Amino acid sequence: MENKYDILTLLRGVADGTTSPEDALLKLKEAPFEDLGYAKVDFHRSVRQGAAEVIYGAGKTPEQIAGIARTMGKRGCRNILVTRISQETADLVGQSVPLDYHPEARLGLAYPGEQKRLGNIVVATGGTSDMPVAEEAALTAEAMGNQVTRLYDVGVAGLHRLLSNLDTLMSARCVVAVAGMEGALASVVGGLVDCPVIAVPTSVGYGASFGGLSALLSMLNSCASGCSVVNIDNGFGAGYLASRINQMEGLKE
Repeated sequence: MENKYDILTLLRGVADGTTSPEDALLKLKEAPFEDLGYAKVDFHRSVRQGAAEVIYGAGKTPEQIAGIARTMGKRGCRNILVTRISQETADLVGQSVPLDYHPEARLGLAYPGEQKRLGNIVVATGGTSDMPVAEEAALTAEAMGNQVTRLYDVGVAGLHRLLSNLDTLMSARCVVAVAGMEGALASVVGGLVDCPVIAVPTSVGYGASFGGLSALLSMLNSCASGCSVVNIDNGFGAGYLASRINQMEGLKE
C-alpha cells in the first residue's frame, strides 16, 4: 500500500468481488507503518499527503538510511528522496540499495524510476553560489513529478539577466527564488509574475549577512504580494511546497 491508488484498486477489488473483505482488511492492517526499532516507516504518508516519506539523512547512519529505503522499496516505493547526505554516506548506502546521488545538492534518489513531469516550476537563483540550495529544490520537485526550469545566476547585480527570461517566468505555475546576500531576488520576481513565489534565503554572504538571517528578514519583509518564505537553505521545503502548488486542480497530464 505505497500510495492512494493501490488502496483505491484494493477497494474496487472488494466491490467487484475479486478480493475478499478479509484479505483487504489484512492488507490495510499491514499498510500503515513498519517499526524498524530506530525508525517507524510511514507507508500511509502518500495516502495522506500525496508523496512518499522523505528520508532526512543528516544524523542517520548509512545503515539506518539503507534500512529505511530498503523497507520502502520492498513496498513498491520509488524515487525515494534522501536529503542532506555526503558522498561518503551515499557510497555506503548505494552498496545496499539503488541510489542516484547528486553531490551539489547533497541529495540522493533511492530506487529511481521514470515518471511523468507535469506543470511548470521555475527555480531561479541570485548567484552561482546559491546553486546547491536551488538544486535541492529543483531535484525535490522533479522527484515528485514536476517539470522544472532552472534560471541560475540571474540576481539583481545584473537585472538584465532576469529580464531576458520574462517569458519563462510568466509561464510558470510557481517560482522558487533562491538568494543570499540581501535576498532581493524574491521581491523582484514577486513583482513580475502572477503565480506564487517561494523565497529561499541562503547562507551565502559576508559577515553582516549573519549566515542568511539578513536575506531571511528581507524576504519576510518583501513588499511584493504573493511571496512566501521558507527557512534558510531549505531547498527541500521549497521544492516540496512548489510541487504542491504546481499539482493543484486544473493540471492535466
